[in-house]
Amino acid sequence: MSYRDHLPQLDGQAFLTDGGIETVLIFHEGFELPAFAAFDLLKDDYGTAALRRYYAPFVELAASRGLGFIAESPTWRASSRWGQQLGYSASELALANRRAIALMEELRSIHPLVVISGCVGPSDDGYDPAQLLSADEAEAYHAIQIGTFAETAADMVTAITMTYAEEAIGVVRAARQAGLPVVVSFTVETDGRLPSGQSLAEALAQVDGETDASPAYYMLNCAHPTHFEAVLEDASVRERVRGLRANASRLSHAELDEAAELDAGDPDDLAARYASLRDALPHLTVLGGCCGTDLRHVTAIAGAI
Repeated sequence: MSYRDHLPQLDGQAFLTDGGIETVLIFHEGFELPAFAAFDLLKDDYGTAALRRYYAPFVELAASRGLGFIAESPTWRASSRWGQQLGYSASELALANRRAIALMEELRSIHPLVVISGCVGPSDDGYDPAQLLSADEAEAYHAIQIGTFAETAADMVTAITMTYAEEAIGVVRAARQAGLPVVVSFTVETDGRLPSGQSLAEALAQVDGETDASPAYYMLNCAHPTHFEAVLEDASVRERVRGLRANASRLSHAELDEAAELDAGDPDDLAARYASLRDALPHLTVLGGCCGTDLRHVTAIAGAI
């Protein structure tokens, strides 16, 4: 089954996705993830089994509630810069990306309405990048990983934690060239602006303007709802944002970087905020969590919607 020709989450039905996979694996499961790279667990059976155990309850939750599920692959760090840092050759990294999508395929045995997304992360730091790529440079960089996804059962690509528009544009162009639907998920600071300083509305307009509005939709992730509630009034934001993967914590990105303990926030409060945001985001259909969230948070969100 392939949803490349039409993503079912565009039809109005609610879809769940998972929570903060890296923080769960580190703080709850005790794994050491070099460079925050969950894909590194795919190198052996023990790590692969841990990933399988992580995803299964989220899919079971979606199935039990009659909701769809977006299976976001654990490949946020599985691009060339990070792979090289972890000692992966190009062929080994491609194999890891293929294994990640194959693991997502397994989830369809639990629930048939599973859309498989190849997760793409930023080429640099997800909060404060030191090197900014041009759109052309970003396209060339991300085309390698996205090209691998195109050879698998991936239905789409999602660029998670994008911090500036030019890298998002490069991802979108690479996905379009590979024939894959693409979604862009931006992160914002506590003032509702991207780490680059650009407003969310401006970033969406720039990406749409330079890609012929190619993204299927946009998302927000890795920020607490109180950080972005005030910027959802813009008409373009209301029309184009269909997904949320918020942090449980109200801490800023800088504070999260320095935190030695996990801030899991309040699952019920986070769920209530999601429910209230459905008025501000009338097309909201994709709901999950980011840093600090786990099955408790996504279960509460499912109940609130």
